[in-house]
Amino acid sequence: MIKRRLTANLILLLAAVIWGFAFVAQRKGMDYIGPFLFNGIRFLMGAIFILPVALHFKKKNKISGPVFSTSEMTSGALLGLFLFLGASAQQIGITSTTAGNAGFITGLYVIFVPIISIIFRQKIPKIIWPAAMLSLAGLYLLSVQDNFTIFRGDVWVFAGAFLWAIHVLLIGLFTQKHEPVSLAFIQFIACGILSMAAALSFETIQAESIYLAWGPLLYGGIMSVGIAFTLQLVGQQNAHPATASLLLSSESLFAALGGWLILNETMTMKAMIGCAFILSGIILVQIFQQVKINKKKVIV
Repeated sequence: MIKRRLTANLILLLAAVIWGFAFVAQRKGMDYIGPFLFNGIRFLMGAIFILPVALHFKKKNKISGPVFSTSEMTSGALLGLFLFLGASAQQIGITSTTAGNAGFITGLYVIFVPIISIIFRQKIPKIIWPAAMLSLAGLYLLSVQDNFTIFRGDVWVFAGAFLWAIHVLLIGLFTQKHEPVSLAFIQFIACGILSMAAALSFETIQAESIYLAWGPLLYGGIMSVGIAFTLQLVGQQNAHPATASLLLSSESLFAALGGWLILNETMTMKAMIGCAFILSGIILVQIFQQVKINKKKVIV
């Protein structure tokens, strides 16, 4: 069981790496098209990408009846709804706050997940609290510049972080009942349709602009959505939601590294210390679980 959790942690960390570098693609994509259209296209693209995989698992497990059960459709649609709401709240907030504030406040879901878990009487590994605090401190150093000023958009980003936390907890619940890749496909379809509806309502859509954004869309659709979000669902089958939120929050670290390596952004000493704090929180959890494996071997 513990070895499965370590494997799950590595899968979630890989998802965070892909998401971190996806920030570079998203920033490039925003030069040509709006955020709702970008999300709509990339989530629908991700759904198309993993559909053959979802159908393969259905065939392999010899599931009769409808391709996707009513329960799967309901669970996947609910995940897609919270994914859309979280991304939309964050995007609305970013327009009236700083990138630093948005990055730090979004990272608060590292704390929201274990708090909400306690409310629902789920057992939280004790190591999560110091590890989460380390990561939160790292997020602050990495994201916030100068004085932390509260803007109107911060309220929206805060709401987005809370919605992300609910999304992580729901994934932990639903992946115990349903096949993860099927859930991922349904989630992507739901989020993509909602995003496209928002794009048609609030944004100007031009074919030429979409063509100019093909590179970021390709990375966002296949890597960020098709692969990384699916990895999240697969990884959370054997990872506690609080641990998952900690690992996934490291996307901020990889986003900073991506900006430094690809966009030639400056990496300050304060940001480097923040990265070290985030890594320390992740390593702390991994060491704790490895110690548990070693103790189990000794007992056996």
